[in-house]
Amino acid sequence: MPDYIVIYITTGSVNEAEKIGRALVEEKLAACSNIISPIRSIYRWQGKICDDKEALMVLKTRKKHFEQIVKRVETLHSYDVPEIIAIPIIEGSSKYMSWLNEETK
Repeated sequence: MPDYIVIYITTGSVNEAEKIGRALVEEKLAACSNIISPIRSIYRWQGKICDDKEALMVLKTRKKHFEQIVKRVETLHSYDVPEIIAIPIIEGSSKYMSWLNEETK
């Protein structure tokens, strides 16, 4: 399973998440993009504390696509420094993992 990852990406709106998620799935860089909204993010940016409503994207993909996803997201995203972090999938049902494999060739 270490070849598969979940990627978290926060966006400023559901529309932005939809645009990015659709592009990544259409380009077969991700098998699926779940969008969770609203989320509340509290963080420090440029010396001040921010408290914003955002949307969270949860992508399922292969580790080998991570760098290409980062480049693509950076071209589509409105943030100067978008959150793009990956977590390994350590287990998954064989049917789901087979589908994930097929959709991200």
